Amino acid sequence: MATPLSNDLRTRVIDAVDNGMTRRAAAERFGVAASTAVRWVDRWRKSGSCEPRPQGGDKRSHRIEMHAPEILALIDKTPDITLREIVEHLDARHGLDVAQSTVWRLLDRHAVTRTRDHPRNRAAKA
Repeated sequence: MATPLSNDLRTRVIDAVDNGMTRRAAAERFGVAASTAVRWVDRWRKSGSCEPRPQGGDKRSHRIEMHAPEILALIDKTPDITLREIVEHLDARHGLDVAQSTVWRLLDRHAVTRTRDHPRNRAAKA
């Protein structure tokens, strides 16, 4: 992932625009894209900040985290439930469209391990 451009460069572009230069001209002068200069100046005028926003990180797990107690209770109640069945339950009950991998990551965050119980293993236990 690329690193954000320096605050010094951002400040120089914003100062140039504040001193009468167009955003496109300032962008050309300082070697950045015109769209970048437009975004920087807009952000400066709206918030007073030219700091780069945080990059990366989790932006969506809160959608499924809200249902974590229900999912964990479902697993306690039905230990052999599959990821697919959990996904179907969330869709039917809450209209939540998530992938099986999303459910797996939730279980991983909560230290819930899932092992497959193959029919061959069940037959050996009987």
